[in-house]
Amino acid sequence: MNVSQSIVAMLESVGVTAVFSGSGQGSGEILFAFSESKKIKTFMVRHEQAASFMACGYAMFNKGNLGVCNAQGGPGSYNFFSGLGVALSDSLPVLSMASYAPRKWRGLGDLGEVTGLGRTPDSQAMFRATTKKTFLIEHPDHVCDIFEEAINLAFEGRPGPVHIDIPYDVAAMPAHRHRDIVLDVPPVAPPAKTVELFATVLADALAGKRKMLALIGYGCVRSHAEADVLQFLEKFQIPFLTSMDAKGVVREDHPLSLGMPGTCGDPGAKQAFKAADVVLAIGNSFPKWQMWRFEPGLFDNKTLLHINIDRLEINKVYPTDYGMVADAKLAIQALDESLSRKNPPTVKKQPVKNKVYDTKVDYAGKLIHPGAVCQEMSKLLPERSIVLGDAGANMIWLAAYMEFTGGQHYKNPGSFGPMASHVNAALGVQAANPERRVIVGCGDGDYEMAGFELLTAVQNNLPIVWVILNNSEFNIIKLFNLTAHGKEVFNHIISPDFAQYARACGANGFRVEKLEQFAPAFKEALASDKPSVIDVIIDPDMVIPFKWWAQE
Repeated sequence: MNVSQSIVAMLESVGVTAVFSGSGQGSGEILFAFSESKKIKTFMVRHEQAASFMACGYAMFNKGNLGVCNAQGGPGSYNFFSGLGVALSDSLPVLSMASYAPRKWRGLGDLGEVTGLGRTPDSQAMFRATTKKTFLIEHPDHVCDIFEEAINLAFEGRPGPVHIDIPYDVAAMPAHRHRDIVLDVPPVAPPAKTVELFATVLADALAGKRKMLALIGYGCVRSHAEADVLQFLEKFQIPFLTSMDAKGVVREDHPLSLGMPGTCGDPGAKQAFKAADVVLAIGNSFPKWQMWRFEPGLFDNKTLLHINIDRLEINKVYPTDYGMVADAKLAIQALDESLSRKNPPTVKKQPVKNKVYDTKVDYAGKLIHPGAVCQEMSKLLPERSIVLGDAGANMIWLAAYMEFTGGQHYKNPGSFGPMASHVNAALGVQAANPERRVIVGCGDGDYEMAGFELLTAVQNNLPIVWVILNNSEFNIIKLFNLTAHGKEVFNHIISPDFAQYARACGANGFRVEKLEQFAPAFKEALASDKPSVIDVIIDPDMVIPFKWWAQE
């Protein structure tokens, strides 16, 4: 067994079943080792940036999954930075690996050298700025210890990315000290005194009939706290809002659901937020657009209780009255138990609802209203499907006009928010969830930036459905330009016929120019075992439901 084979065996020992890799001379040894694995499927990508996004997707909805991307060091691995930015901001455990120059050639200008010597880029410095920690293996006897530390760190506390550089001479050396690595990640359990304090505050609020609201964030999805949150909300009859990334964590047709807050949220959610006396934020980091562009004083005259796995998130955006550093699932389980012992009075609630999803789209244009096609897609979603929005107006149309009711999930590109991230992350999501349908809603600009990864899906038989909201422009940037400057520049692009492109790649391709054409195309795509692209020609002049806090 050599070092590369040892690395593959270690990844197998922690349950990795997929790795997303670029090609390259320096990474050749480890690619041969991956080719021998019977437990790990290797997805060879067209561009390494896509590999980093796919690694994020592999970890996105599966708490125990480690996303792994691999590349030739230097130009290959440097394409990982956008994906690692997503992993860092979205709390995703991702391991990136890359080849590295042997000691004997460092500073001489080896191909793709990134040692920082002899006027070469410094890989360790760059990855240090984009991960929780970066490592350089210099001796074969250190491999297992380094991988064990790195992978444990990726999962520890608030999860995130780590990076390991592997000199390609070391990768081929004998592994005399191979062992399976041990994952020993202590859960971030809530302190008992803090749980009791939270329970007392909530019990007093219920007894005093103060208006209470729960704000549910993506931390509940990462923690797999869906059932626990639902039980807690129902038991104490607490109305709730879900952030864009948490849509679907509790059925949005639930009687206590008030929708999504923020500039592109539901009017009823906004009114409920304004009226609330007590807000319990669970796994939420108060992102900009969900908080009406960081509206100052948003929690004035309210009591804010904030649960987050990361201590640095408490008080980061808004002053917190009561903070709890804990995993969302463990926190809610403990809080449920403590509050139940206090037996506070509860009253069956029927909150007043006003959701964008329920709004009839009034449109008489010649193209397709993007909100209408999102409503159609929502009606046809399979149970437990996963919908991924990409950066731009498309993710707002999807989040506002889709309702998730059947164990489904929705995710946008997070606060880092690169274009094409979820067009490509879908392959990782599908690899990790072969029993669930994965649907991407994206703009034409997003899809064009993703390159030819459709071929990767075709080659690996991943039946993902990409729905392209095609308006031949960077629509949301146009809207920002017009709002800020009264004019817009450089936003119009030429888009191909994506249906023909899909068929040329060996996928299903559909072109939808009238709303009534969408449902048959979407149903056919869902019935197929091949990847599908649905090119929906939408009206570029339709404006997203986007309201500043001061507006009604």
